[in-house]
Amino acid sequence: QVQLVESGGGSVKVGGSLRLSCTVTGLTTGDFDMGWYRQAGGHLCEAVSVITADGEVYFEKDRLKDRLTASRDNPKNTLYLQMKFLKPEDTGVYYCAAGTLYSTCFDGGTWGQGTQVTVFS
Repeated sequence: QVQLVESGGGSVKVGGSLRLSCTVTGLTTGDFDMGWYRQAGGHLCEAVSVITADGEVYFEKDRLKDRLTASRDNPKNTLYLQMKFLKPEDTGVYYCAAGTLYSTCFDGGTWGQGTQVTVFS
């Protein structure tokens, strides 16, 4: 059974940092595209970053590259999202996903349960 478990969320002040982790069991992360998605309150759940099976990293919005780093540790079967200089608009539930992925959430692949990130001023 494939399972994705996110961790590392929390409440952080503007300008702070968090590192989200997604531990995967039941599949080999290096064989699939992996992604991070965000559901912000009242907004469409959408992609933040995707790492392809080949290791290419894409961000849905280029400006996120300045503050976010997505990475994958295949021996640990874990996906990471390092976030720094956090802003209130980064607030939301962050999901990780594996498999056939699209720009919006839950349209394909396997999903975790999400981890809440709250950025306060």
